[in-house]
Amino acid sequence: QVQLVESGGGLVQAGDSLRLSCAASGRSFSAMGWFRQAPGKEREFAAGINWAGTSTVYTDSVKGRFTISRDNAKNTVYLQMNSLKPEDTARYYCAAGKLHYNSAPDGWNSWGQGTQVTVSS
Repeated sequence: QVQLVESGGGLVQAGDSLRLSCAASGRSFSAMGWFRQAPGKEREFAAGINWAGTSTVYTDSVKGRFTISRDNAKNTVYLQMNSLKPEDTARYYCAAGKLHYNSAPDGWNSWGQGTQVTVSS
């Protein structure tokens, strides 16, 4: 089992940037991803990255604004979020699994507790 701890969330204004971090410990998984969940909505896939960091996938709404990366030496995954919009407001969850392009939450094995991102207009 892998333990995941997210950090870096906060309250920002529209157009600002944030960088989320996810520190992993325990069992290693090849794929890492970020999901988000807004109040009253289902958990949504945001981005995924493979083990080597050579392949990334994004949901359309964040393409060109968000960048997922990883540092395997530090067992950490990052989500750089630029040009934030109020509709990006959600709790962001880090996930570990086998397929970085799997957008279904039940396709991932381990989850962190999440970090809140709130974007004001």
